[in-house]
Amino acid sequence: MASALARGWGDPVLVYDAYRPRAEALVEQLGGEVVASNAELAQRADAVLLAHKPAGLERVAAELGGAAKGVISILGGVPLAALRAAYGATPVVRMIPSVPVEVRQGVTCHARDAQDTSSELEAEAIALFQRVGLVVSLDEAQMDVATGLMSCAPAYVALVAEAQVDAGVRAGLPADVAGELVAANIGGTAALLQARGMDTLAVRRAVTSPGGITARGLAALERGGVRAAFDDAMQAVLAR
Repeated sequence: MASALARGWGDPVLVYDAYRPRAEALVEQLGGEVVASNAELAQRADAVLLAHKPAGLERVAAELGGAAKGVISILGGVPLAALRAAYGATPVVRMIPSVPVEVRQGVTCHARDAQDTSSELEAEAIALFQRVGLVVSLDEAQMDVATGLMSCAPAYVALVAEAQVDAGVRAGLPADVAGELVAANIGGTAALLQARGMDTLAVRRAVTSPGGITARGLAALERGGVRAAFDDAMQAVLAR
């Protein structure tokens, strides 16, 4: 996700990664510098973007050593309270982006900070993430559901697209043609839904003639349990 954000922003990066070749590849692509440690990163950066595994929260905070001027976290499942406990008086902001930030069409959920409603870092973080897509501010109690809905969604959409392409191939289309049709249609349908205020019923009715092929296809999807499958996915995410 950090690489996707960096590519979306397109700016030179100041980066530390425990796996140095990954950091070097990013710098080679975007420019910037690989630093020798998290401590050096904290000393030199205007703010540190945390993109490590959540389990490493306390270890990385210790490595930064209280030198960070501000911390922006994209760690899944790590609330503001845990960030504050790890970073003390250092300003912290919590953001959860989706991977299409790489092409500047991502969605980022921002956790409102009830304890710090006028943070300069928070305003800067929101503006930064707006460069790579939509930013939606939420009460932190809603962040887990929002994460299950939007952060996981690119994988779900990719799976649905893959299934459609496979169905097209089984019916006789070349894979590249099926892929082009499906990808373009997903993008176009998303734009149409946004233009119509997310009126999903209106879009479905615009496509579905009584007794027609779309009606038959939708009935087959309902029999296959598509709605229940997405609800089960959400419950699995929340249980984790």
